[in-house]
Amino acid sequence: MKATLNFSSLGRLIWLSLFGRWMFVLLVPWFVPTISYLLIGPPYLASVSNFLKGTFMVLVMTTLAFIPHDWAAQYITRRFPSFNSSLMRAAYTALAFLVLTGIYITVYGALIIYYRPLNAQLDAGKMVNVYLFELGAVILLTCLYEVNYSLAKWKEIKTNKEAIKKAGLQGQLQSLKSQVSPHFLFNSLNTLSALIVDEPERAEQFVDEMAKVYRYLLQTNQEELTTLATEVLFIKSYYHLLRTRHDKGLELIIDIDEADMEKFIPPLTLQLLVENAVKHNTILEKKPLYIEIRSLGKNLLEVKNNLLEKSTPVMSTRLGLANIKAKYELLSENQPAIDAGPDFFIVQLPLLTAKSENQ
Repeated sequence: MKATLNFSSLGRLIWLSLFGRWMFVLLVPWFVPTISYLLIGPPYLASVSNFLKGTFMVLVMTTLAFIPHDWAAQYITRRFPSFNSSLMRAAYTALAFLVLTGIYITVYGALIIYYRPLNAQLDAGKMVNVYLFELGAVILLTCLYEVNYSLAKWKEIKTNKEAIKKAGLQGQLQSLKSQVSPHFLFNSLNTLSALIVDEPERAEQFVDEMAKVYRYLLQTNQEELTTLATEVLFIKSYYHLLRTRHDKGLELIIDIDEADMEKFIPPLTLQLLVENAVKHNTILEKKPLYIEIRSLGKNLLEVKNNLLEKSTPVMSTRLGLANIKAKYELLSENQPAIDAGPDFFIVQLPLLTAKSENQ
């Protein structure tokens, strides 16, 4: 997944650069003769020699001016890559083109008026026509850049959505496999059986929470993102099942800022991390496993658990972490940070502020 994302981002920049070159080639046949006539006047068409010399001179000047225009377009695209930033990107691109064009045309016009190459008839009054023509060219150039970039971005988003859907289905399948495994079902049913006899009210609550867990697993993971508030509600139901089984051997601490609750994360992210913590650590009442989910500020969420080594370590497939990273790589430039220290296992998750960061 990472290679796909990196190639996609790099590909956009390469494409933009290549598009700039092709656009330059397409603009030259009509742009250079027109601006040549505006800068030189009737002497430009007085002879074949003048035409060729004037065209070559303006072609060199146009090439020198076009290169920084292309660089500016690429820089602005890197700063505002989102599909939703089209208007802002186009506005900044137009502004940059206007400034650069204004500088180049003013300098070139001043040189032509001063040196009079090919007996050019340019003067301050005729410079108005040059500026008006360049204004139209800037508008056209901005539109061409923006339309073509937006089309390429739209195709990328469409491709990414398919990849996200595939990653989500893989995560859903992995989660369901974990939850419906004979070991999980045996423990859950054994716990339920004991509660039915001794604590029927708790047994009823256990069944309700179990139903919520399965409903979420079957429905929510079909979405690209879910609100943190929705994910927290689910993780509380999931924790209820674990807590009922492990009692005081497992503690979940949730300390999340209210403002972060409306931000977004990929579905089942918290469940996969809690599941990993339970799977790979010993759970004893005298030495509990603590799992803490808390806000760090700056759109970061931390999931942290102490490490309690099992006497018989469980083989890790790392599929859960790989699935989380794959989703983030498709949705955002910000990636989860994992710190597997000697005493704690810590994962920092970026909180996304829009339904799709890469749109």
